[in-house]
Amino acid sequence: MLTSPATSAQDTSSLTPTLDQFRRVVLKVGSALLVDRARGRLRHAWLAALAEDIADLHGRGVDVLVVSSGSIALGRTVLGFGPGALRLEESQAAAAVGQIALARHWSEALAHHGIVAGQILVTPQDTEERRRYLNARATTLKLLEERAVPVINENDTVATSEIRYGDNDRLAARVATMIGADLLVLFSDIDGLYTAPPASDPSAEHLPVIARITPEIDAMAGGPASELSRGGMRTKVEAAKIAVSGGTHMMIADGRGKNPLKAVAGGARCSWFLAGSTPGAARKTWIAGSLEPRGTLTIDAGAARALQGGASLLPVGVRRVEGSFSRGDAVTIRAEDGAVLARGLVAYDSDDAARILGRSSREIEAVLGYPGRAAMVHRDDLALVGD
Repeated sequence: MLTSPATSAQDTSSLTPTLDQFRRVVLKVGSALLVDRARGRLRHAWLAALAEDIADLHGRGVDVLVVSSGSIALGRTVLGFGPGALRLEESQAAAAVGQIALARHWSEALAHHGIVAGQILVTPQDTEERRRYLNARATTLKLLEERAVPVINENDTVATSEIRYGDNDRLAARVATMIGADLLVLFSDIDGLYTAPPASDPSAEHLPVIARITPEIDAMAGGPASELSRGGMRTKVEAAKIAVSGGTHMMIADGRGKNPLKAVAGGARCSWFLAGSTPGAARKTWIAGSLEPRGTLTIDAGAARALQGGASLLPVGVRRVEGSFSRGDAVTIRAEDGAVLARGLVAYDSDDAARILGRSSREIEAVLGYPGRAAMVHRDDLALVGD
């Protein structure tokens, strides 16, 4: 018997989101969908159809990112590697060859619709170490600002089994929360989560809405998928945990047919995992309560008023820097009377922060010898007390 966190098809009308309500969407595409298994070649018609779906979202002003597998699957064919598991060095070589082809295919498919693609290769450190996280986030957000579509993949050419994500479902969830996406779509070879494997259990029920991930939901997840795809239903449920904790809704949808997003918009069956908050609120909660501050920035009254009005903290408003911290660390922001105003992720090491305090942002390059960022703490990396 299912409990309330998993909701049957008869009582989901008030809970089920629709695609048109999301403004920043991450799409995860696995190798098994993108690459013909028998020939080891890209499925060009399928990619062209998905590019149509992406262009439709993009044309409505939606920010779209793609997390795409496929580099190893493409590269192993070019290099003549046979079926079966590859050794680490073979996987890395296949990725080096296949990544070039993968990027070209995505670029050409999106260019057909007048959309620029940008390639980003990441490792776990890029989304889990705060200094590198800030760099990866800033690059991705800049691409979105320029209306490009970032195509992201794990950097399989250098990642080892000890430091890799292990599947692009989890990578996609990390990316979605990193850039504040409000929806993550995982395309799969199944139309969602079932109470049991539907291929072997005719009584398995499809779950259209999962309001909360419980141990019962965990138990429904299956095992690994094909040799071309590292994922499986278990990795998708793990990805859902990451996504919803960051305020991102997640959908599992059948991606095997052409125009899979259009199919969902037209009523095709899928499973929704619902987030309990927005990405912005979840991020502020993380900054405010989950990170240990490494230092303190004391600011003047003008900067305090600017923060209350939703502005970033600029160096000109900083009066004192205390503590030893690195770029990306959390810091406490205080008024001159000592009152705690906010917490945030600082854009400079403590030594450089001390050198530019009280200075105009235009002076940063002259003082430090490199351009740096205009804000000491960007408003997106800041949580006010009481937020």
